[in-house]
Amino acid sequence: MFDPSPAPVKGCPFCIIPAVHAPYDPLHPPSSIEPGLTTPASFVVLSTPLLIAFLDIMPLSRGHLLLCPRAHRHKLTDVTRRESLQLGNYVRILSAALARATGVEDWNVVQNNGAAAAQVVPHVHYHIIPRPEIRASGKLRESFTMFGRGQREELDDEEAGELADRIRKEVALVLREEGEEEGEAKL
Repeated sequence: MFDPSPAPVKGCPFCIIPAVHAPYDPLHPPSSIEPGLTTPASFVVLSTPLLIAFLDIMPLSRGHLLLCPRAHRHKLTDVTRRESLQLGNYVRILSAALARATGVEDWNVVQNNGAAAAQVVPHVHYHIIPRPEIRASGKLRESFTMFGRGQREELDDEEAGELADRIRKEVALVLREEGEEEGEAKL
C-alpha cells in the first residue's frame, strides 16, 4: 500500500533540510532564514507544508535551485497527486522568480529518476538552472553540453544568503501578481 507520508530516510540530505526548516506562507516570506541549521548550510527559497526549494550547494550556475517534496519520495512516480500538482505549479513560479532575481531569462528544468538517469540523491527533485552562458554567447543554434561545462563552484554563503532572500521576495511578488489576475492567490 502507498504510504502518503513516509518517514524521513536517515542520511538523505533532502529529508534533513525540510526537517529543520518550518513551512512559511510564500506570500509573506521571512526576510531571512538561518542557513546554518544544516551542514552544509541550506539556503531555502520556498517552504510550504508539502514542498521545499533551496539553492544547490554545488550549482552549475548562479541561482541553481532544487525543488522537492518534504516527504521522502524516491522517484517522480512515488509522489502523491497533491504533491505533483504543487511541484508543477511551483516549478513555474520559481522559474519566473529566479529569472527576475538573477536577470537570466534562459534556464533548464531537469528531473532525473534513478541512478541510470543520473539521479544522485534518491529523493525526487527538480533542478531549475539559469543558463547565462548560452544567452551571453549569442550562439543559440550551436550544439552545447547541458551539464559538465566548466567547474562547479561551491556556494559563497554571503552571496547565497542574499540571493535566497531576493528569490523569496520574487516568489511572493509572482504569487501576488497572479492573485491579482485571478482574484486570489493560488498556493
